[in-house]
Amino acid sequence: MGKLRGVGLNKSLCLGVVALCLVSAPRIVFAEWQPIEKEAPYIVTGQTGAELYASIGERGPKAGLGRAIAHTNFKLTWTRKYEEQAGACVLTTAKPKLIITYTLPKPARALPAGTRENWEIFIDGVRKHELVHGDFIKEMVRAIEAATLGLTVPDDPKCRKIRTVMTERLGALSQAQRQRSRDFDQVELTDGGNIHQLILKLVNGP
Repeated sequence: MGKLRGVGLNKSLCLGVVALCLVSAPRIVFAEWQPIEKEAPYIVTGQTGAELYASIGERGPKAGLGRAIAHTNFKLTWTRKYEEQAGACVLTTAKPKLIITYTLPKPARALPAGTRENWEIFIDGVRKHELVHGDFIKEMVRAIEAATLGLTVPDDPKCRKIRTVMTERLGALSQAQRQRSRDFDQVELTDGGNIHQLILKLVNGP
């Protein structure tokens, strides 16, 4: 019985400490959010796989000096709240609004049966590839949320220094996401890679 009373006493003491901390510290808000994901088709022409792929080369989204088959882009904005406490600045709210847009090719008109089957395999594989890029973006946003929400910068009553600190953290996370996407593309697009195989099947088919 004595041991049980000891456990109860410790639990009450811990709860009291937590309550004290909650009273004295700013309230950190972990916001629920979901990304908005949408497709933006661009039109390609042709009735064979080779013709469709040639049209992709002419009309696909620009990528450097050339054009890509597909592209994933995003727009990210934040609702943030900063609070001053004892001369320090604390980020207490950070809610993202993330819009991801997948740009994918779409035939201008109905395709012959054989071409249609190959096209569906091709576009399904390309879409899955772009969705992986979308996952990388979502993971980056969650990493930004984890790295900044609750961030406290001392001696910053006007909440100016904290923005510099956040910019540095966000820059590093953004660079990591871009490198991850580049590495993924390199694997998928190299000879024998998944996208390379999809292209060959489309071009060499009916």
